[in-house]
Formats: sequence, structure tokens, C-alpha cells
Amino acid sequence: MSTVESTGTGALVERFGLKALVESCLVLEEGVAGIKDIDLGMMAGAGIMPGPFARADEQGLDVVLAGLQRAESEWGEQFTPPLILRRLVAQGRLGKKSGQGFFPYPQPDETYSQKETVLLERRGDIAIAWLNRPPANAISPALIADLAAIWSDVESEVRVLVVTSSTPFTFSAGADIKEFTKMDPATDGAALLDSAHALGRSMETSSTFTIAAVNSVAFGGGCELAMSCDFRLAAQGASFGQPEINLGIIPGFGGTQRLPRLVGEGKAREMNLIGEPISALEAERIGLASQVVPDHELFDTAMSWAHKLSEKAPLAAGAIKTVSAQGDLDAGLAAEKEGFGSAFSSEDAKEGIAAFLGKRQARFQGK
Repeated sequence: MSTVESTGTGALVERFGLKALVESCLVLEEGVAGIKDIDLGMMAGAGIMPGPFARADEQGLDVVLAGLQRAESEWGEQFTPPLILRRLVAQGRLGKKSGQGFFPYPQPDETYSQKETVLLERRGDIAIAWLNRPPANAISPALIADLAAIWSDVESEVRVLVVTSSTPFTFSAGADIKEFTKMDPATDGAALLDSAHALGRSMETSSTFTIAAVNSVAFGGGCELAMSCDFRLAAQGASFGQPEINLGIIPGFGGTQRLPRLVGEGKAREMNLIGEPISALEAERIGLASQVVPDHELFDTAMSWAHKLSEKAPLAAGAIKTVSAQGDLDAGLAAEKEGFGSAFSSEDAKEGIAAFLGKRQARFQGK
């Protein structure tokens, strides 16, 4: 988008693309919908691939702004650059090339041997773990191992770890069901649960702060990963849920133990037994999310929290976290592990998983 063509097919395509971005920005500024929902709507409803915001990030917001300024002078005020676009450019948020535009993008460390499913980015005494297994960022043995390795590498070197997603449309949709079907519950499954529990408990008792920046769907294991962090910041378009019961199984990464500690026994039972997702605003209301912000402000908000936390006394922080994590959680996790193994070995679990993979309604028999 380096020029505004005045004639021909190129001008039509250029004009349509610019107008789509302007209208999308106006919808965003009016609070009608967030960037994620607008882009999804434009892709699904108008066939614009990628969506206007992702496309602008790819092109460079400074380039898009210049194109709109030329379009305004040639085609009129309906192409006036939107306020949000001008503000992002003024902030240096130029899109993918700068690491952040309408959406954030990983800029992983070149000096770090990057993992297959998680990318590591360091910004001084703050580390960012980008879940990078699109499109679902499913919680697999590899992802748990990669995240645990990153945590082991950075825990003693940074003050804050931010866990977020490299894809704008999913934080983590939950466990990798296909991977689970290949596991022996008594060996591989138990080892995976042990690894996930060990990682979560280490994060909870460490003097290093952890923040989950939940940009979108956080279901099942994704929700449980977020609950292992000290704080959960959510985009307005995010949602949380523990849908395991719909597969005939139970949460296995701490959902039966951490959820009631965060939201209360009654609400936790509702979420775990009904299995329906809740919105980001509902998550904030019940105490699952610490703060909800517009989608495009999530990453900046997470970094603001990280900078504030990085100034806190490490010894005091570690003591507060360790003392707060005491109680019956370890016994509860052990009971959850046993319950998960029993449920996962049931005929109902086989039916639930088969129905999920076959995209049909499950028919549970209580066996």
C-alpha cells in the first residue's frame, strides 16, 4: 500500500481495503465489538482474508496511515485516518514488524534455542512465553515440556513471566485430545499430569511473578494453565471454561482444586459440572480474571503489570506466594490425579472423546 492508484482494478481493490479498515476502526472505537471479533466477522461474513486489522499489521500501520492520508485528499473525508490508527502509529505500534500493532506478535530471542511449541522473548527482567502451536495451542506433552523448560531457564533470571498466545484467536483451547487417546493412562497419562502439576506448583510458590494474558479462548487445560499463574488479565473477547465433563472426563491440570479457590465452591462446581464457558466480564466478576481490557490493550496492560510487579521485593513476594499456596492443594491435586485416571479409563470417556473427534453428540452410559 505504497501508493493510491486512481484508475483501474487496483484502485477498486485499494479503495475497498482502505474503506473496510476505516469502518472496522469506527466499529472498534464505538465499542460495538473487539478487534478479534471484527476480524473474524469480516473473514467469515465478507470473505476478507486476512481480516482488516491483521492485514494492516502485515502491511505496517505507518504505511497504511500514509495510504489513508493520500486517499483522504483524493477521495474525500470518508477515508480520514481513524483516531485509533493514528494513536497506534504515534506509539510506535507499527504492526508485525515492530512486534505490536492491533495485535501483538512474538519477537523471540535469537540467543535462545527456541522450543517447538513455545517461543521465549526477553525484555530486561521480564520474560514472555508465547504459546505457539496454532491454531488451538492445544496442551500437549510437548507444550508442557517446552513451557517447563522455559520456566526452568528463566525463573532465577527474571522477575516476571508473561504467558500469552502468538495467535490472536486462541489462548489455548485445552488438552490435545488426539494425543491423549494415544496414551496409557497409568504411565504416559500419569507422567503428563505429574509434569503439569509440578510446573503449576513451581510457578505458584516461586518469587518470580507470573501473568496469563488471555486474549481469547481459554478452555480446559488452557484455563488451568492460566489459573496456575498469579494473575489473569483478559481481553474483552476472551472466554474461560472447563468443558471436560462433556467428554466424560474431569479436569486434570488442577481445575477441581484451583477453580474453587479462586471463584468459590459453588461457582466452581457449576463450571466443572455444566461445562459451559463464561465471558471475560463474568470471569472478572467472580474473581477468575484480575482485569478485563479492550482486546488491543491486553498486551500493553500485561506489560504494565509486569513492570509494576518487577519492582516488588523478591523475598517478600516469594514468602507471600509460598504461604498463600499452603493448605490442602497438594492433597487435592493427588485426589484429582486419581480421579482423572479413573474417569479417563471409563467407557464414558471413550465415548465422549470419540464423539468429540467425530463431531457428534455423546451418548454416555455411566460405565
